[in-house]
Amino acid sequence: MTESAIRQLLQAFKAGSASEEEILTKLKAAPYEDLGFALVDHHREIRSGFPEVIFAEGKTPAQVASITSALIENSDQVLITRADHEHFDAVKEIHPDAWFHTRARCITLEKEPLPKRAGGVLVVCAGTSDLPVAEEAHVTTSIMGNESRLLADVGVAGLHRLLAHTRDLQSANVIIAVAGMEGALPSAVAGLTSKPVIAVPTSVGYGANLGGIAALLGMLNSCGSGVTVVNIDNGFGAAYAASQINKLANNNSTSTK
Repeated sequence: MTESAIRQLLQAFKAGSASEEEILTKLKAAPYEDLGFALVDHHREIRSGFPEVIFAEGKTPAQVASITSALIENSDQVLITRADHEHFDAVKEIHPDAWFHTRARCITLEKEPLPKRAGGVLVVCAGTSDLPVAEEAHVTTSIMGNESRLLADVGVAGLHRLLAHTRDLQSANVIIAVAGMEGALPSAVAGLTSKPVIAVPTSVGYGANLGGIAALLGMLNSCGSGVTVVNIDNGFGAAYAASQINKLANNNSTSTK
């Protein structure tokens, strides 16, 4: 249940068009829904600002479709991560407006898109091979109501490609830096801007990369001040944090005007 839906219930009660019992019944049913295999959290949006997100990996297509239907009944947006074509086919059969972001492995469904916050989030990606993780971050920040841009293939092997976007780095409210191999990109980015940098190591690389461990350790040991690091290949986690930072930046901007 969205905050606006609760406000509508309260307004209906205040106007006398809904009884106290009717309001209580709807609110009691709202916290979560038991589907037998999942307890769908309908109050997640009220507590954290965005509806519960579905992690599709390990779930059957039918389960993902069922959870999607439950969520969209009470929310305007649904985000599904780590999805495949079978998950998408099951969701789209019930919800034709669903959209599959193939490279990001995300499914989105929006009854009404959120207004975009100014300033926004900039996703920078070291190499083309890192794009699936970067795209996951980009899709996530976008559906959460942020102006989101993606700069691809700006890794440190050709530093001039990154330097050409210095103005973009300095104008964003928060930056997500995605890189595999040795994971050096976030350090370079942090040296070019005063904005928060969220580093995402990817599992891209040769043997000594150790499935992203080398990039993770490199980012944790970054000499760039203020670099925050999330888990390997976790574009979603970085995007969620970036969205919260951008929301706070916009709220502070509005309150000081």
